[in-house]
Amino acid sequence: MTGISGLPPAKRAAHEAAVARLRDAYAAVPAGVPVRLAKPTSNLFRFRDPASATERVSLDVSAFARVIHVDPATRTAVVGGMTTYEDLCDATLPYGLMPLVVPELKTITLGGAVTGLGIEATSVWHGLPHESVTEMQLLTGDGRVVLATKDNEHSDLYYGFPNSYGTLGYTLALTIELMPVKPYVHVRHFRFDDPKSCMDAIVEIASDGGYQGHKADFLDGVAFSTTELYLTLGAFSDKAPWVSDYTGQQIYYQSLRENREDFLRVKDYIWRWDTDWFWCAGAFGLKNKAVRRLWPRKYRRSDVYRRLVALDQNRGLTARLYSLRHQPQREFVTQDVEIPVERGHDFLAFFTEKVKMTPVWMCPVRLRGNDSWTLYPMHPGDLYVNFGFWGTAPLPPGKSDGYYNRMVEEEVSALGGHKSLYSTAFYSEQEFRSRYNGVAYDKLKAEYDGGGRLLGLYDKAVRRR
Repeated sequence: MTGISGLPPAKRAAHEAAVARLRDAYAAVPAGVPVRLAKPTSNLFRFRDPASATERVSLDVSAFARVIHVDPATRTAVVGGMTTYEDLCDATLPYGLMPLVVPELKTITLGGAVTGLGIEATSVWHGLPHESVTEMQLLTGDGRVVLATKDNEHSDLYYGFPNSYGTLGYTLALTIELMPVKPYVHVRHFRFDDPKSCMDAIVEIASDGGYQGHKADFLDGVAFSTTELYLTLGAFSDKAPWVSDYTGQQIYYQSLRENREDFLRVKDYIWRWDTDWFWCAGAFGLKNKAVRRLWPRKYRRSDVYRRLVALDQNRGLTARLYSLRHQPQREFVTQDVEIPVERGHDFLAFFTEKVKMTPVWMCPVRLRGNDSWTLYPMHPGDLYVNFGFWGTAPLPPGKSDGYYNRMVEEEVSALGGHKSLYSTAFYSEQEFRSRYNGVAYDKLKAEYDGGGRLLGLYDKAVRRR
């Protein structure tokens, strides 16, 4: 199989029919009427006024929420753009294969990870999800269906689509590379007492492929404070003397403090963070053993928690509670930022002093190859650490929403880093354009959505329209 063109005839015909239906539905929407994708889940944290959804026409993209074909011989798959990574892994793991990078939450879609970026513990070796995409079939803003690869006539779109957040078009099908897996992952946790030694260890692991004699097929970590940090190395294994289960009463992130090593089934390792949404499910009482026993296992999922947060944000329930109790309002501080590894200790020191939120996820990342991606300023060959922090912080007297987030944005820029755009952003338009290559974006927008049928990136990411 060589991609969409090499699909078995029946699968190709079914896919082409679905593409034609969607293209016709998009063309039927009157000019000037906003459109949205009718997706059951979202992993964005830019909450909009729910009334705005009624002003948009929803496109049915359910036909693109499936794995079209897996080819174990070439270790590739053709996947609908709206397919969740949960479904994608369910389709590939029986062949002993998985995507090169699987973002940590089950309902992140492949198309979402490509247009909005994604990361996980293989990113130090395999970069970001879009780097293992060999071709993208896209419905562009101007209504065309195009196939973009790194060396065809739409290579500008291939390199410019990542970090465009659906403002240039939508993914219909993606051809991706897969990698072989083993049944288990052998996990080892290493503690560090200061951020600098932790960052130095990341540099060593990225260079040597392991640490203290232990191989690292996976690498991430957690900072509980600036004096208690853990790096977790995972290595594929054919055997396991025991396996742990963190989908029940045990909580994965707490195990970093309790165990020096562990074994998980490969599928459980892939989704180790999803059951408790890292540690954020604690806000719903799931650290309490009694509550946890009563909370049905099937609802211990990141998408369930995200819907609860969306409900709270849209209704202002928590904000009203703080007002009734005469407590300070809290700012929603949910971000992922990439910092050059040599400045990682500086960022942790700043964050601990100014924002005071813990824990913080740490995920080393570097681009897989030598390509530069138009709208996201990572430099080939450079090693970064993604710091993820998700929660709220009490606003000081006289400060309003954006106080902490803007402070983080300024510090990230000062340290030569950058941040993902899945959550709130407060940049001025001029600063945003300078940080995310506004000149190149304008060219792409003119080429693939000249009529402006889709929102612009600044409107979507910052103005939250």
